[in-house]
Amino acid sequence: MHNQVRLVSKDQNEFLPFRSAVSLHGHTRHSQESLGFIGKFLQSHSTLKKWIDSQKTYCSRTSGITLDFDRAYWTPPLCERMAFELEARQIEELGLQPFVSLTDHNSIEACTLLRQSAEFANAPISTEWTVPFGRAVFHIGVHNLPAASAESYMAAMHQATAAAEEQQIFALLAEFCSIPEVLLVFNHPLWNFDNIPGDVFQYELDRFLVTANPYMHAFELNGMRCHQENRGVLHLAETWDQVLISGGDRHGCEPNALLNLTNAADFPEFVDEIRNGRQSSVVILPQYRQPFGWRMYQNFTHVIADYPHYPEGRRHWDQRTFHPDRAGEAVVPMRQLWSVGPPEFLKRIFALALAAAHLPITPLLRRWMAAKDESLVLPKVQPAADAMPDGFRTALDGQSRGRREDYRLGSTETAAD
Repeated sequence: MHNQVRLVSKDQNEFLPFRSAVSLHGHTRHSQESLGFIGKFLQSHSTLKKWIDSQKTYCSRTSGITLDFDRAYWTPPLCERMAFELEARQIEELGLQPFVSLTDHNSIEACTLLRQSAEFANAPISTEWTVPFGRAVFHIGVHNLPAASAESYMAAMHQATAAAEEQQIFALLAEFCSIPEVLLVFNHPLWNFDNIPGDVFQYELDRFLVTANPYMHAFELNGMRCHQENRGVLHLAETWDQVLISGGDRHGCEPNALLNLTNAADFPEFVDEIRNGRQSSVVILPQYRQPFGWRMYQNFTHVIADYPHYPEGRRHWDQRTFHPDRAGEAVVPMRQLWSVGPPEFLKRIFALALAAAHLPITPLLRRWMAAKDESLVLPKVQPAADAMPDGFRTALDGQSRGRREDYRLGSTETAAD
């Protein structure tokens, strides 16, 4: 097994040994992103809880609508074609042939719509499958499903998710693994979505991997998770003898910050390189070096921004955000619920967030959001027996491609650019 993680340099010679790059794990308008985390955050702080409770009361009294963050959700701003072209364009600017696998939550609609055009006829049919397991929830990237059976497999995944039946989940993973052209990736394996107690999450993770790891082809380094978490994934992959793979997890308009480099001529050949060759070269692009908090804030502004050139019905955030109707039955765009627009407190918060992103205080915001944890690896140190797990190699900017140096994993402080 050979895992390689390299920070991209400005010199395109860095890519000369490769012919292609792969963008995995990107979301489109077909992903439904829960707003439940907002309610949990507001309820966890006493002052904010009082404020949001008063806003809920006012909203219910004036409109008859009870705010329900758990059932509300937002959708990313990019359609399937725009998302695909955004990722492909970044790769082409590196002088490489692009392969793009879009993975909406529990949906293959973006992929099937793309493939209706001859231009995207070979786009892989992929999804990010939500897998409830005990008290935890995991996400599995299922890439390159066979076109003839993709819809039936998607229905089976929906059924397994709804039932939360472990043996049914493992049976599906085994079946996917038996299809040579399918790639199974454990996406952001250390992300504790529901914030359950850490020891409980670790117990469920270990219990899941005991059975599921033989079916997995790679663990994901995620472009929208923090450096500390990704460093944990490096060690997790070593523990379970797994290949590392890139996953951008783009939800906004910033292209994926992590890609895979390859000499594969097409996506199925890349799958074979990971599955059977157990070879993976992950490249970290400059945007990942920006402060994590700043990148999340930018992503938020992409979600709530207006896009006047979009088709009608997708131009404003309240057309792309959904909430239960007055009867509490159907979930509809928020713009349809209020004749004068969404609740005033939401409009004020979003307007302030958008304004702050364009004020001269932007450099200060970036520095304020920087953490003491903004690097995946430390600078090079003298090789040591415990420097890093066998099989993990990192090539830094300007380093000769013919050399391989060891790098110690750990935290380091990096000033905002």
